[in-house]
Amino acid sequence: MKILVNRRASVHFSGHETFPLRQMWLKKAFDQAIGGGRVLKATFTDEKAIASFGVGKNMVSSIRHWALACDVLRESPDNPSFFEISPIAGDILSDGGLDPYAENPSTAWYAHWWLAGKGNRATTWRWLFNNVTAPTFTRQELEVPLEDFARKLDPKRKLSTSTLSRDLETCLRSYAPRFAGGSPEDFAEPLLGELGLLQEVHKGQYAFRRGPKATLHDGLFAYALLDYWDSSAKDLSSMAFETIAYGEGAPGRVFKLDEDSVADRLMGLSDLTEGFLAWTDTAGLRQLHKKAGDSSDLRREMIRRAYD
Repeated sequence: MKILVNRRASVHFSGHETFPLRQMWLKKAFDQAIGGGRVLKATFTDEKAIASFGVGKNMVSSIRHWALACDVLRESPDNPSFFEISPIAGDILSDGGLDPYAENPSTAWYAHWWLAGKGNRATTWRWLFNNVTAPTFTRQELEVPLEDFARKLDPKRKLSTSTLSRDLETCLRSYAPRFAGGSPEDFAEPLLGELGLLQEVHKGQYAFRRGPKATLHDGLFAYALLDYWDSSAKDLSSMAFETIAYGEGAPGRVFKLDEDSVADRLMGLSDLTEGFLAWTDTAGLRQLHKKAGDSSDLRREMIRRAYD
């Protein structure tokens, strides 16, 4: 089973205006909602936007992009003038919700999953975390492979090298702020930087941090696994350990977990999901089994558990 890109996600290499996602930006977008969980699209473009958000015009555009990419906002199927708040975003970011100020690491892990796991408006994010295997790399070394990848995904679309380079730079700075130099904007703490997934080992040279992730709650891991299963192998009742650990778009790969960390989490899923998922290890065959039925309610419950 191999997934090259989430089929429901379009190929996307811009929109963030080169600003990495910051802690309060998802909340800022969420708070624009009016009755019925709707956000007027003009909120992000009218003359009052700068005053409403307290940032410049380009940052307002970036906030809109990240809110869409992290599934805080969705296109309204009923009215093209509005965005809608997603149900899980409502659970997390509403006043009195699970994490109204986006301070809990689970919110950052949730955002990372939508970007790197699902590739939602974030093709470079998904490509970086699923296709790059070198022990260390620079942005320049990634530009040609990313360009080749983009061309295969959408042969008819012409993308400039500068567009891809800026997207890569923004992606890397989202997880590892610049080593030294740059403007004060470069040192504003990005939301995803706290996850410890990527480090700048030398100036301009990066490496993934593989291993256990102390801030990744089992509930968030279970949510991502169920989401991955539903999108890649919905009709299968079992999934091999190797697929969960190493499959393209799978939690083990996207969260940069080592084998032992994946196995430890899988062993506890039966209790966490009340038997919906069950781990077996028989004669060296390690598998996770899933009961028949829709998992959407359970996924939402796993998000709630991730904030316990």
